[in-house]
Amino acid sequence: MEHHTLSLYHIVRKSSLNENAPLLIMLHGYGSDENDLFSFASELPEELFIISLRAPYPMQPFGNAWYAINFDAEKGKWSDNEQAIDARDLIAKFIDEAISTYPVNKYNVTLLGFSQGTILSYAVALTYPEKVKNIIALSGYINQDIVPKDFKKYNYSHLDFYCSHGSADQVIPVDWARQTPPLLNQLNIKYYYSEFPVGHGVSPQNFYEFRKWLAERLEY
Repeated sequence: MEHHTLSLYHIVRKSSLNENAPLLIMLHGYGSDENDLFSFASELPEELFIISLRAPYPMQPFGNAWYAINFDAEKGKWSDNEQAIDARDLIAKFIDEAISTYPVNKYNVTLLGFSQGTILSYAVALTYPEKVKNIIALSGYINQDIVPKDFKKYNYSHLDFYCSHGSADQVIPVDWARQTPPLLNQLNIKYYYSEFPVGHGVSPQNFYEFRKWLAERLEY
């Protein structure tokens, strides 16, 4: 795999299909790396062509970030939004690169994010809806500063979201996630929202639920 030639470092699990495979792109959280969500790969449908990305900013002593976070700030000053917008656009560009490099179906792209990766999955989907179809949004929220101001000129009718959050999340408050369904409703976007009695993480029940949700949407 000459995967270092694309703009973001990533690891791959090939599909059981030789062409037109549904594509799943994984976006890890702040301070993690491409191996984190990839641990789910062996348990996900074999038809999926899975790519797990590494965020561009290395951290000390290890791990990576998509953009800087200020943990002491109020919600509005929580993120470096300029860096986040750059990361959003980098992921959108990577989707195009992956489609031209790998034997995948450009009309069947799913993003799976956790935490910071979820914030960016929402941003990519709402800014570049033509590039994606399904979004699995784990333990994140919609940052209004990195999505379009005028939603009216976008077509979101094909999008479908699975959103989940830990009700005891001490990193991203569940209240932030609860603001997502009303916004998706307003935009007439299909979604399923679920909460689990855990902290900032994915429980086995949560994993089984999103796996079933995704398997039901894998037409190919």
